[in-house]
Amino acid sequence: MAKVPEPLHSTAALIYQAYENDAESGNRPHLGASLIGHSCERYLWLTFRWVEDKKFDGRMLRLFQTGDREEARLVANLRRIGVQVHDKTPDGKQWEVWDLAGHFGGHMDGAALGLPEAPKTWHVLEFKTHNEKSFKELSKGVRVAKPQHYAQMQVYMGLTGMDRAFYMAVNKNNDELYTERVEFDPVEFARLKARAERVINASEPPLKISEDPSWYVCKMCDFHEHCHGTAAPQVNCRTCAHSTPVLNGDGQWDCSRVPGTCEPDIPLDVQRTGCKSHRYIPILLQNFATQTDYVNGDVIYTDCDGIVFGNGENPGSLTSHDIRNLKAKSLAGGIAELKKEIDEVFGPGSRVVA
Repeated sequence: MAKVPEPLHSTAALIYQAYENDAESGNRPHLGASLIGHSCERYLWLTFRWVEDKKFDGRMLRLFQTGDREEARLVANLRRIGVQVHDKTPDGKQWEVWDLAGHFGGHMDGAALGLPEAPKTWHVLEFKTHNEKSFKELSKGVRVAKPQHYAQMQVYMGLTGMDRAFYMAVNKNNDELYTERVEFDPVEFARLKARAERVINASEPPLKISEDPSWYVCKMCDFHEHCHGTAAPQVNCRTCAHSTPVLNGDGQWDCSRVPGTCEPDIPLDVQRTGCKSHRYIPILLQNFATQTDYVNGDVIYTDCDGIVFGNGENPGSLTSHDIRNLKAKSLAGGIAELKKEIDEVFGPGSRVVA
């Protein structure tokens, strides 16, 4: 007997949809300590610059919530055996640690004193949940098995002054616990901080980790189509050639295009949407166009067929939204020529790209 298909509007589907409806943008304002150990430095830059919005389906969002709930349980477990745990600030928020003018940092799970392994030593606490396969890999030690987790703890130790971290992992399949003390490595911390500073200061993305689009790290990456395809970045202040992170403030970004309009600090909500003066950082379009000029505020490109087009607001130019939404990027030059003809007939500002 054939299986009856699940109704389109099932209870589970509606619950997942509710999570998606409530979800905020996955792009953080800062470069996170949880990412700094990633194998690809270009990935870090593309993440920091919001090249693509990270969206998760309802099931994954619910899974993230499950991980958050496990943290509270682990705190209770530690307190139950007499460990002193500080998992919240006096006003009930997570502990935050920041560096590089607020552009780099993260939120600690907590700090602990009185662990049986070293009762008189303060430890940075790091909690993680794992599936069966991932949990078994921890037998190699967290530095080998989970280098990003190891790097995250090194950053937290370096920024708080604690010289030990305590890693607690939960096997989601059988609730088994894994614990490991991690020692602070000042050389590794310096390397990670220098890497973060390099990423934040870079006006263009670092080189790809591989030129092979089928390589497993690239194949599974959120930015695969940006590095190895012809996707155009989403439109926001971080992908705009006019914006720059300010290194003497508190996570601020400055705009060189409209001084005095956004003030020295572009508000976060404005950063997420950009403005009509948005011009792509030219190298982000290099897979289908090459910058050849800059005229009257527009960036001028030549596409793969040798046709010239502009990114801007002048008659015949394509806005950044036009370029982003254009499915066949190889047609950018031809579309721009058509737009110029339409603008001459119907006036500037006519849209030909949905």
